[in-house]
Amino acid sequence: MANRPHLAHSLKTRHILMIALGSAIGTGLFFGAGESIKLAGPSILLSYTIGGIIMYIVIRALGEMTVHDPNAGSFSYYAYKYIGNYAGFIAGWNYWFNYIIVSMLELTATTMFLDFWFPHASHWLIALNILIIFTAINLMNVKLYGEFEFWFAGIKVTVIIALIILGLYLIISNEHMHSNTNVDNLWAHGGFFANGYSGFLFSFVVVIFSFGGTELVGITAGEAENPGRTIPMAINGVILRILIFYIATLAIVLCLYPWNKIDSNLSPFVDVFSKIGIHKAADLMNFVAITAALSSLNSGIYGTARMAYGLSKQRNAPKFLGRLSKNGIPYPAILFSLFFIFITVILNYLYPKHIFNILLAIATLAAIINWMTILSTQMVFRKKIGLANIKYKIPLYPLTSIIAIIFFVIVIITMTQMKDMSLAIYIAPAWLLLLSIGYWIKVNVLRKKDSHLCGNDL
Repeated sequence: MANRPHLAHSLKTRHILMIALGSAIGTGLFFGAGESIKLAGPSILLSYTIGGIIMYIVIRALGEMTVHDPNAGSFSYYAYKYIGNYAGFIAGWNYWFNYIIVSMLELTATTMFLDFWFPHASHWLIALNILIIFTAINLMNVKLYGEFEFWFAGIKVTVIIALIILGLYLIISNEHMHSNTNVDNLWAHGGFFANGYSGFLFSFVVVIFSFGGTELVGITAGEAENPGRTIPMAINGVILRILIFYIATLAIVLCLYPWNKIDSNLSPFVDVFSKIGIHKAADLMNFVAITAALSSLNSGIYGTARMAYGLSKQRNAPKFLGRLSKNGIPYPAILFSLFFIFITVILNYLYPKHIFNILLAIATLAAIINWMTILSTQMVFRKKIGLANIKYKIPLYPLTSIIAIIFFVIVIITMTQMKDMSLAIYIAPAWLLLLSIGYWIKVNVLRKKDSHLCGNDL
C-alpha cells in the first residue's frame, strides 16, 4: 500500500530561527509603536521590557511541551491531549480565529503603509492583489514559504540594525544634527512617565499586540527537521530580539525626536526620519515596514492553515481540512483560511478608515486567550508528565506562569477602560459561546456517526 502524504519536514534550522525572529517584527512594532508612544511617552521602553519578559515566559512554557512532543497543532494539540477535547477545540479554533484577524490586520496595514508613497491608491484593490500572490506562495511548497520568510525576516533584521547604528551616529556626532535630537528627550518633555501611570498601563494593550506571533515557533515544530535542537535555539533568542528590535530601536527613535511631536497615525520610524530631514531613511523604513507586514501576513496564512489541519486530525474540524497534496501541503486548509482572510478586501472597500483599530482590539484579546491557554495547559502537562521527563524546563515554575496569567488578566481589565479596545471585550464572550455551541454540535454529530458505525458492525 502506498504511503499517505504527510506534512513536509523541510523547514531547516535557519528557516525556524528566522521565522521566530521575523514573526514578532510586524505591524505592532512599525505602526502600533506610534500609538503606544502616544499613550505612555518614554515609559514605553519599560512597557516593552515587562511585556517582553511575560512573552518569554509564555514561549518557554510552550517550548516545554513542543520539545517533548513536536506537533503542527501546537498548543491546541497539547490542550486537547492534556486537558481534554473541549479545551483542544476552543484553543485550536481561537488560534485559527486569532491569526485570521492578524492576517487581515497585516494586509490592511500594508495598504496603509503604501499611502506614504501612493496616497490616492485604492486599499481594497491593493489588498486583493497581495492576497492572490500570497495564496500562490503558500500553495507551492513549505520550503518556498521558509525561504520567503527567511529573506523577508532578513531584510527586517538588517535594516533595523542599520537603523540603530545610524541613530547612534546621529545622536553622538554633530553631523546632520537636528535641533531636537538629544538623549534628554527621554525625560525632558513631561518626564519618563509623561502621561502618568494610567498611560503606562494603557500602553500594555498595544505592546502585547506587538508580541503576537512569537508563539508561531511552536507550530513550525511539526515541519522542522530537528525540533529538539532548533526550537530551544529559537526560543532562547527571544530576550535578545526584544532588547534589539523593540527597546533599542524605540530608544533611538525617542532620542532622535521629542515623543510628543511624533505622529501616532504614521510609523514612528518613517515619521521621525522625515521630520529630521533624512528622507531616504524614511523611504527605506517604509519599505521595511511593508516587508514586515507582508512577512507577518505570510506567517499568518501558514499558521491558520496548520491549525485548521491539526484540528481536522483531532476530529475538531471537517475531515477535508486534513487532506494533503503529494508534496505535503495542506491545501484545503490553506484555501479555507484564505476565504475568511479575503473578507479584508471587502472591509477595506466599505470601511477603509475604521477597520484597523477594530481588528487590532479583537486580535489583542484573541492572542491573550491563546497565551493564557498555553500557560494553563503547561501546568496540567507538568503534573501529568513529571519534572524528570521534561528536557526543556521553564525557570522558576510555577511562579513565572502565575505572574504571566495575572499580567494578562490586568491587561484585559485595562482594555475595558479604553474606548477603542472595549468592543473586543464584548466580541470575545460571543465568540467563545459560538465555539461552545460548535463543540456541542460536533460531539453530537460524532456520537451519532460512531453509534451508527458500531450498529453496522453488529
